[in-house]
Amino acid sequence: MARTTVHERIQRMEERGVIAGYSVVLSAPEDAPRVQVVVLLEVQQKETKRIIKRLETYPEVKLCLSINGEFDLLLSAEAPRIEDLDILVDELAKIPGVSRTNTSVVFGRRIDRN
Repeated sequence: MARTTVHERIQRMEERGVIAGYSVVLSAPEDAPRVQVVVLLEVQQKETKRIIKRLETYPEVKLCLSINGEFDLLLSAEAPRIEDLDILVDELAKIPGVSRTNTSVVFGRRIDRN
């Protein structure tokens, strides 16, 4: 296909809203190791919205999923050092409306499709 044909097709898809936007995914420098934890939170249901707003303020929190079962929220958090995540988990437990937490350290990624 000619370059102009591809460009015009992309432009039409942008105009119709098929393409909603673009993003950049930066790779982490190899010399910057990251430690990852998965944190389960049990929260008071009426406080969920406020708690999620608070979670957004922590740059270490990369993912927050609403789940069913014994816990209500599943977080994935990353930091350069385990000590940073230890502090984070302590802070999460102090958020009003968080009843309890359960934290697991990630040893490795077996499948990563991101």
